[in-house]
Amino acid sequence: MLAVLRHRQPGLSVILEGIHDPHNVSAILRTADAAGVLEVQLIYENELFPRLGKKSSASAVKWIKRRPFASIRECYESLHRQGFLIYATRLDASSKSLYDLDLTGKIAFVFGNEHRGVSGKAAELADGNFQIPMLGMIQSLNVSVACAVALFEAFRQRQIAGLYRKPAMSAEAMQLLYEAWTKR
Repeated sequence: MLAVLRHRQPGLSVILEGIHDPHNVSAILRTADAAGVLEVQLIYENELFPRLGKKSSASAVKWIKRRPFASIRECYESLHRQGFLIYATRLDASSKSLYDLDLTGKIAFVFGNEHRGVSGKAAELADGNFQIPMLGMIQSLNVSVACAVALFEAFRQRQIAGLYRKPAMSAEAMQLLYEAWTKR
């Protein structure tokens, strides 16, 4: 547990906007855990948060903090106060390629509902929009797959920059989280 905590990246986060399929949410939590994400932001303005089973998420629900928000604006304002840049997924001519973004700073990725994608408001209020370059006939990935691609590009850049070599959290913060984890 301590080795995992030393690699957690409080400056890397995911924002889920109304994702309703519990298997997608569970897969995203599992990927977030694997990439060292500490916390996932949850925005459910039109949908209810799906019920998650521990089996489908390989217990990732136990290791990832989940922070609910009532609105896009509330979530973004909270993250901006913490110094995050927010990038929303958007299939749009003005969106940048994921591979052209510097993902070594405080970054939060926004992923939207399986049917509607990221809302116009979420895209408009974001600091930027990105897309994952694709060459096939279908120009979108499953939301959990898209999240995995984005998080592991961030992982790759952060690893090269040496951000996983030393703890990003204070010893006190790691100890508190360790104590909470051992009680689960």
